[in-house]
Amino acid sequence: MTRSTKNRGSERGATLLEFAIGATIFLTAMFAVIEFGRALWTHNALSDAARRGARYAVNHTSNDVAAVQNVVVYGDPAGGSQPLVNNLTTANVQVQYSNFGLASGTVAVSIVNYQFQFVIPLIGTTISMPNYSTTLTGENAGLVPPNL
Repeated sequence: MTRSTKNRGSERGATLLEFAIGATIFLTAMFAVIEFGRALWTHNALSDAARRGARYAVNHTSNDVAAVQNVVVYGDPAGGSQPLVNNLTTANVQVQYSNFGLASGTVAVSIVNYQFQFVIPLIGTTISMPNYSTTLTGENAGLVPPNL
């Protein structure tokens, strides 16, 4: 038996082991990037939902909290069946009117206690997202000027 044949026999399986280590590191990094991207998208979507709800509230006459909550969660004041962000419910949305009227007072819309669910295999945990809040001054409060 030559020396090169002897060395090859003692290194059997080394390539498979190196591939397993490399693939584990690569897949872990890939899943981390995907999950970070999902968390960032959810962060932006929740921030936008709070803004959208506050904008709806200042442009309508009634102090209808349920309609504002539906706009935040479903994008429609009538409600819906599928929320715009997974696991977001109207229970996560708080609406506060303060001396609200035509060109006066404020409306604060907040999203609180939202839990982001990871989908990483074998981990599948949740993290608490920060509270999202938008406060706007009453603008037209749903009043349409008579000369229009």
